[in-house]
Amino acid sequence: MAWLCSGNTNEELVNKMREAGLIESDVVAGAMRLVDRANYVRSTRYAYEDAPQSIGHGATISAPHMHAHACQYLLPWIHSDAHILDVGSGSGYTAAVFHYLIKTASASKGESATSAPSSVSPGKVVGIDHIPALVDWSVDNLKRDGLGSALEKGEITMIAGDGRKGWQEGAPYDVIHVGAAAPEVPQPLIDMLKAPGRMFIPVGPDGGSQDVWTVDKDEEGNVKKMRLFGVRYVPLTDQSKQLGSRY
Repeated sequence: MAWLCSGNTNEELVNKMREAGLIESDVVAGAMRLVDRANYVRSTRYAYEDAPQSIGHGATISAPHMHAHACQYLLPWIHSDAHILDVGSGSGYTAAVFHYLIKTASASKGESATSAPSSVSPGKVVGIDHIPALVDWSVDNLKRDGLGSALEKGEITMIAGDGRKGWQEGAPYDVIHVGAAAPEVPQPLIDMLKAPGRMFIPVGPDGGSQDVWTVDKDEEGNVKKMRLFGVRYVPLTDQSKQLGSRY
C-alpha cells in the first residue's frame, strides 16, 4: 500500500497517505503538508516518493509513511509545552514536522484539533545527530523551508552529538523519537523521558530482525515497552561505523 501513495507534489503525497489510512489524523496530515519534503532530500526528483532515500554520510531519510506512523503514535504526548528530542535527526525533516505539531497543539488548546498553527508556543524540538555535516545541512534545510525564525527563537535546536546518550540540557522530554535502529533501547534515553512521556524507537541488529517499540513512562516513573511492527532501519551507531556503512 505504501508505495502506491507516492505523489507529484508534497500535497498529493500527504493526501494519498491520508486517503489510504496511513495517516489517521488530520493534525498529522496538516503538519506534514506544511513541511515540503523536497527541502530535505538530496534529489528532489524523488522527493515525493513514499520510500526511504540516502542523504549521504551513511544516513537515510525514512519513507514518509514511517514519519506518519511515528507522528501518530507520539501525537497524544505532544502539547503546547512539549519538549521533543529527535535522535538521529538527519535532514531535519522530522524536527520540522514535530515543530508544527507543537504549534498546532498550542492553537487547538480548547479548540478543534484542526486549528491552524499558533505563532507563539513555549514548546521546543531538539534534533541531535553525530555527523556535524548533516547537522549543518539540516539547519540549511530548515531555513530553506521557512523555519529560520524558529531556529533563531530556539523553538528548534539542531546539535551535533551522540544521540544514544540524549541531550541532558533539554531533559526531561515529553517525546523522544529515534530515527535509526538501536540494538537495545538506550537507558540514557529512558532516563531523560518525562513522567509521563513516550519514546518511539526501532530496535534490532543491523541487517537483522527489527521492530518499532513504544516506551511509555507513567506519572510514577514506571516504564512499559510495547512492540508495534517490523521495520528495516539503518543502525543507530557511532560516527566511525556510520561513515563506513553501506547506506
